[in-house]
Amino acid sequence: MLKIIQIVALVQGLFLLLVFYKNKRKYRKITFWLFCGGIISVLLYIVGDDDNNLFVEDADWFFFDSSLFLTFLFLYFKYLNSDKEVFLKRDYLFFLPSISLFLSETLEIFSERENDFLEIAETLIEFVFLGYLVHILYDLLRTKRANRVLYFVVPIILIMSISYINGVFDLFEMEPIVFFDDDNFNTYLILIVAFLFYAITFYLIMKPKELIPSTKITKYKSSNLKPESIKSYKNALIQIMEKEKLYLDPRLSIHRVSKKLNIPRQYISEVLNLHMNISFQDFVNGYRIEAFVVNLQNKKYTHYTLFGIASEVGFSSKSSFNATFKKVKGLTPSQFKNSIAKKNETGTE
Repeated sequence: MLKIIQIVALVQGLFLLLVFYKNKRKYRKITFWLFCGGIISVLLYIVGDDDNNLFVEDADWFFFDSSLFLTFLFLYFKYLNSDKEVFLKRDYLFFLPSISLFLSETLEIFSERENDFLEIAETLIEFVFLGYLVHILYDLLRTKRANRVLYFVVPIILIMSISYINGVFDLFEMEPIVFFDDDNFNTYLILIVAFLFYAITFYLIMKPKELIPSTKITKYKSSNLKPESIKSYKNALIQIMEKEKLYLDPRLSIHRVSKKLNIPRQYISEVLNLHMNISFQDFVNGYRIEAFVVNLQNKKYTHYTLFGIASEVGFSSKSSFNATFKKVKGLTPSQFKNSIAKKNETGTE
């Protein structure tokens, strides 16, 4: 019976992943791939559960555990509530706990006896994943985004939290919070999480704006911004970029601009998206690209690499810089540099 449930969950997950992928253009790229990573990690866990492996009896495929799913879920919500268009390199560090757990389990396999140090290390790592769960719940409650989805996410968080807490109690030989007299508890646990997670996926396929809200969402329709306020906010945004050059800060966020100008964040978002027809990230990157072009022709930066110059004007990611530059100028940075060189040669001749 259990294997039938596993197979049903697996088929359902593959189907939803396929449908989700076919509609990928509806979603913001970065959150789309993080969400897909979450689905795939759940599928891997269903297939490779240690207690009830779907294909190989008594297999120890420990690397297909819930830690990868939690990491993707954490990063998904992190980027869902941000203005970032590309994945930041520093956020790869959030995968370190999963990698550490993988290495620890590997050492245990090749160890001839139980290692208390590794057990303690794994427990500490599990506290990190518990922290991920708490942060997801806090972020959802704080932003009040996608309240209907919240009903699906909260059970996942509670179930996984109980699992990790019980693991800690077991290490210290304490009575668990919830005791199931069943060797298949871990499998039932992940199947429950899988079906809840797939329910979220199905809901978001039907209503994609709950996953990736459009830049021009209906919340602005009820705005009471007056024309003079819109004009004032536009000028303030332009001046703070041109005069104070806030775009030079690679960590610049709409929250910081809001605080600097003493203008509510939602008003800045409305002015940019509706009245200037541009996202916050594109607005900031536009100034960075123009500053890059100016510096590219400055003899001071002759010995700088292209990304070295880009770093000077606020870009923190090479891939983000290249993609943004081509989007704005229609050429890669190298092509643009070569075109300038040719113009200079022609002008000299």
